[in-house]
Amino acid sequence: MYLASALAALLGAPQSPASDAVVEGARRLDSADLTAWLDGRMPYALRQGDIAGGVVVVVKGGRVLVERGYGLSDVARKLPVIPESTLFRVGSVSKLFTWTAVMQLVEQGKVDLDRDINGYLDFEIPARRGRPITLRNLMTHTPGFAEVLKHLASYDSTHIFGLGPYLKSGTPDRLFPPGEVTAYSNYGAALAGYIVERVSGQPFADYVDRHILGPLGMARSSLHQPLPAPLRPLLAKGYVLGSGAEQPFEMIPASPAGGLSATGDDIARFMIAHLDSGAYGSTRILGPETARLMHDTPLTIVPAVHRMLLGFYENDQGGHRVIAHGGDTQWFHSELQLFVDDGIGLFAAVNSTGRDGAAWAVLGTLIRDFAERYLPGTAPDGQLDSVVAAGHARMIAGRYDGSVQDANLFSLLKLLAQATVTAQPDGTITVSAFADASGRSKRWREIAPFVWRDVDGPDRLGAKVEAGRVVMFSADETSTSTVFLPTPWWRSSAWLVPGLKASLLVLVLTIAQWPIAVVARRRYGSAPPAAPAAAITKRNRLAALAVVGTFAAFAATIVLMISDFTLLTPSLDWWVWLLHLLALIAFVGGAGAALWNTGRTWASRPPWFTRLWTSAVAASCLVILWTAVAFKLIGFTARY
Repeated sequence: MYLASALAALLGAPQSPASDAVVEGARRLDSADLTAWLDGRMPYALRQGDIAGGVVVVVKGGRVLVERGYGLSDVARKLPVIPESTLFRVGSVSKLFTWTAVMQLVEQGKVDLDRDINGYLDFEIPARRGRPITLRNLMTHTPGFAEVLKHLASYDSTHIFGLGPYLKSGTPDRLFPPGEVTAYSNYGAALAGYIVERVSGQPFADYVDRHILGPLGMARSSLHQPLPAPLRPLLAKGYVLGSGAEQPFEMIPASPAGGLSATGDDIARFMIAHLDSGAYGSTRILGPETARLMHDTPLTIVPAVHRMLLGFYENDQGGHRVIAHGGDTQWFHSELQLFVDDGIGLFAAVNSTGRDGAAWAVLGTLIRDFAERYLPGTAPDGQLDSVVAAGHARMIAGRYDGSVQDANLFSLLKLLAQATVTAQPDGTITVSAFADASGRSKRWREIAPFVWRDVDGPDRLGAKVEAGRVVMFSADETSTSTVFLPTPWWRSSAWLVPGLKASLLVLVLTIAQWPIAVVARRRYGSAPPAAPAAAITKRNRLAALAVVGTFAAFAATIVLMISDFTLLTPSLDWWVWLLHLLALIAFVGGAGAALWNTGRTWASRPPWFTRLWTSAVAASCLVILWTAVAFKLIGFTARY
């Protein structure tokens, strides 16, 4: 740790002697115990998860208590992770720097949290239901934007959008009135960064350099993309698997939402500043009142669960107040947790997603186990009358959509992601969106009216009820990014998913009959069907081929683009337009042809099986047309 000590001395930052110790709960939180505990778990966790490397930093009382590097920052060169000098991409933890910058301007009276943001922009965000978006909405993820995927990431270091061109390239649809529904928005965070840029008159990355990173002495951190030349050799390589190939540097056009690269040692300084009401030693990045406003202003959307603050989100552990933020890129994953009343901060990051997404399990269990070991507390408890609980379970049972939604072809993915709430005979509920470590749906027991607790853990689930009807719900682990809204019957996977499977099977079998019939006639010399029947059969097969082929093209495109974020660019707009055109022709034309064929078939009174099969083809085409309309496969836009 000598590099950290030397840098701290040079910059005048407080240092922590190894003997610094504080008794917290059942365990003594000192550097010796914490180091032993981390060294006993992290190397094993990284090996088991096939993760190349990671860093863990803990601060207490304005000082660094422990900072440890594990594994490798560069597998090919066998370079170890060094907390003082190894940079990690921290993903959405970057947003905390954006929100801090916003609060600095609030403190200076240059922006107003509750003013229409159009007053700060050089383009217009339309109001919804007469209500404009405010900075408070952006900071609490309640502007009501649809999800934005285009320009999510790029590997081209020779070209990256400025914030203005990125934001103007595609303003997202407004799905909800501002301030009413939590729906995580990277576009919203980038918009806030652009406001900082315009109001300050400085490029956003330069503003953060001068007003946050520089004052805190975060000399090895940067929002610039690509990184400044002196920092590039210090950046950890990213991996899907630690045993796999090195991945390229991710350029994030929405840089205020996820573009920061930082060392664990530098993040420690940022944590200390926020834990000390905006001060790091003699340096101050926020006034005490502004810091309290940022940390202590929750927005309640769903009762009883974690809430968004002004940029941070709640992540309380065992009765201890925690404000936090996580971050993910394709390869890097991180968590920052501030136990604000205890003066403790924890930051952890890894440079690989790992086997079966092991990164999230490694970071999640680290946070939970740290809190249980050093800051133990009690979980909320209670139990309602069994009859009342059973009634509430039946009320909430059903299908729900997450509020982070697409208003484009990617909304088809949401059909497969609908959450199912099931009332159990004992009055508990299960929710398909929340699984335990074994992959089984968690079981929740009601502890207060419309508040449930995980029967095997402390997490809570709450529902908002209006006029005797559940209008939304969420749980602690998702409530600060998404809430779940009742799915309308016409979009419900309860009938659409089995209907789609059956429809595709019918159409595929219809197509398969074509070559089979040709081969059979050639082999056995059988006569072709009469002309009217042959025409109907041919039209059915052509309709089936067009519908299945177009649907398969959509599915393949969505899977391909989601698996490689660099394809989410205007370079494929021509293909997206073509798909929408094909959808209009194939789905509408196919359904029309199949219905025409059905009418002609029934009029000619052929054998019952022929009538039944022709009707099944028509019904199948209608189900797929319904799906295409409901999930935006038919449209006239390349926005996504």
